[in-house]
Amino acid sequence: MSKVKYRYNPETLSYDRIETGFRYYLSKIFTYSLFSAVLGFGYFFAYVYLIDSPREIKLERENSRLLSHYEIMASKLDQVQTVLDDIQMRDENVYRVIFNADSIPNAVRQAGFGGVNRYKYLEDMDNAELVIKTAKKLDGVMKRLYVQSKSFDEIIDLTKRKEEMLSCIPAIQPISNKDLRRTASGFGWRTDPIYKTQRFHEGLDFSAPEGTEIYATGDGVVTMMRASTIGYGKYLRIDHGFGYMTVYAHMSKFNVKQGQKVKRGDVIGYVGNTGKSTGPHLHYEVRIKNKPVNPTHYFFQDLTTEQYEEMIHISSNSNRTFD
Repeated sequence: MSKVKYRYNPETLSYDRIETGFRYYLSKIFTYSLFSAVLGFGYFFAYVYLIDSPREIKLERENSRLLSHYEIMASKLDQVQTVLDDIQMRDENVYRVIFNADSIPNAVRQAGFGGVNRYKYLEDMDNAELVIKTAKKLDGVMKRLYVQSKSFDEIIDLTKRKEEMLSCIPAIQPISNKDLRRTASGFGWRTDPIYKTQRFHEGLDFSAPEGTEIYATGDGVVTMMRASTIGYGKYLRIDHGFGYMTVYAHMSKFNVKQGQKVKRGDVIGYVGNTGKSTGPHLHYEVRIKNKPVNPTHYFFQDLTTEQYEEMIHISSNSNRTFD
């Protein structure tokens, strides 16, 4: 027998019977179900959005470790760049200078990667700024390492050709001048013998009688021969390779042909008084990458230390040139 339930009615001061039929139980079930659904949704929301799952906790730890690794990598890349700076400094100022190799511009060493954005695929990642910055550093280091590797390949090749290079350096005087008395005028600013004005003298003048033998100062190839009534008069150029070139001017006669290979000490011609010249002499130049340098600095093969110092003194005190 079902239980009968009553509810007190304060208005009538009596108890009213509560109907407990099918509709009553149905409403109860609906009420409990709705409450359970709301409570379950609340728990689900809290679990999904407020409480991290064990897998999420593990992923967050892994992400934190990866972030630390990126920061350590970026720091180590900075150290690598510092080491590379030192290597490049020695390469430019020591190795390439010793072997007279062309300098590698910073624009080449430090060049970036142009064109399409190489790092677009990283922009959607967490901590994208750090990841892209590290990737750029790594690419920069790889590019600089490649350039430096090619530079060292060139230096190694020059090292293997050291003996050949030494034979090509213009290391003797172009005429016989053991007592140094034929040194007439040196490299630098001098008074022009004709115009009496100051001009830069790009070589050395050696006074000598016409017909005095002129020697190739290093191994090379005769690349130019000219004859003129002005300027250098009869003159020739020898390309020695490795950036070295020599010029012999105001000659009276050639003893070689254009394109001929010569060895250090070969007689290539004879002293004369041709072109813009005030007396028999040889005008001699040494050029490195077509830039004139002081020839006196290269006479190390046939001068003692004392003779070298004396030649510096004589050429620096000669205030006028023969051409």
